[in-house]
Amino acid sequence: MATARNGAPPPTLPAYGGPCLSGIVPALLAPPGGRPGWVPAPAGRAAQTVLFVVDGLGWNQLQTRRHLAPTLASMVGAPVTSVAPTTTATALASIALGVPPAAHGMVGYRLVVDGPTGKEVMNVLRWRTVSGDARSFVPPLEFQTEEAFNGRPVPVVSKADFGGSGFSVAHLRGSRLVGWGVASSIAVEVGRQVAAGEALTYAYYEGIDKIAHMRGLGEEYDAELVAVDRIVADILAVLPPEATLLVTADHGQVEVGDGAQVMAEELLDAAEMVSGEARFRWLHARPGQAEDLLATTRRLYGHQAWVLPVEQVIGDGWFGGPLDKRARARIGDVALVPWEPVGYLEPADGDHRLVCRHGSLTDDEVLVPLLAAPGRRRSAG
Repeated sequence: MATARNGAPPPTLPAYGGPCLSGIVPALLAPPGGRPGWVPAPAGRAAQTVLFVVDGLGWNQLQTRRHLAPTLASMVGAPVTSVAPTTTATALASIALGVPPAAHGMVGYRLVVDGPTGKEVMNVLRWRTVSGDARSFVPPLEFQTEEAFNGRPVPVVSKADFGGSGFSVAHLRGSRLVGWGVASSIAVEVGRQVAAGEALTYAYYEGIDKIAHMRGLGEEYDAELVAVDRIVADILAVLPPEATLLVTADHGQVEVGDGAQVMAEELLDAAEMVSGEARFRWLHARPGQAEDLLATTRRLYGHQAWVLPVEQVIGDGWFGGPLDKRARARIGDVALVPWEPVGYLEPADGDHRLVCRHGSLTDDEVLVPLLAAPGRRRSAG
């Protein structure tokens, strides 16, 4: 990778091809005994596995709170890396599809698409642009064409409200939604799928990420971690000893608070448009002005962020490979990615009050747990 500028720390790059979110599902779909060594031992030979994704639970945040999560603390495993950007849309797609962002093309939270008014920025999780619901002009099944879970109809135990959304259709194509209404039902639904003989069951819970965005890494976050640890214990209690629970996350968190500020008016004026999010921002250059835009961005923010041309971001492997023409058109020309606990806002974001944020390539955001334990259900006898 190219040398960092201005004494900047090196970014923590995803370990594509190794212990990375994009490799978990391919590893679990391999025959027991043929799984890579970075998969925790309890999951190495399990005939049945439950993959539980806890949105926003970073490795570093968990390690400083192990006393609050005795069940998670008792599990076997180590950190693996998320993907780039460390944002939910990109990371969940890489988990379910088993490929890096370069392969599925969902390379960010807010991406540029062709809309009714021309180029528009689409919120991938909400599948909306300024023109409204984007499903009519950005069909989810055409936006990305990889099959989830290698084409297997894996049950997805997730909030019922998420079913049918553009993002769910796009990144979970071919899977089967098993919806829950309240978090206490997660273990119940998981237990049913395992009892029915499913080799792989996928479960998802978003509470940690939600409270971190709303309240930061304080008492409310700690209370939610206690609740998540109880969910993990409840899942283990319904699994037989020959089944394994594997817990991971899509990204970690950085507490930004007042460090999130609207970008300088000079920069907003210089860019044709802005996409991405506060900790992984894309600036789109006007024709012929990419070099000037890069220089302006470095002058304003190079002391606290990696400011790179898109060619270097791709060439340095941030997305796990080259982007095809469609994926390249979804991002900008200059990446603005802070290593400091700051965020770069623009008026259209609509998320100015978030306390914790993610998206960048710091350890706090990139490192996530991969923890395993066998089921603990007692036999009827």
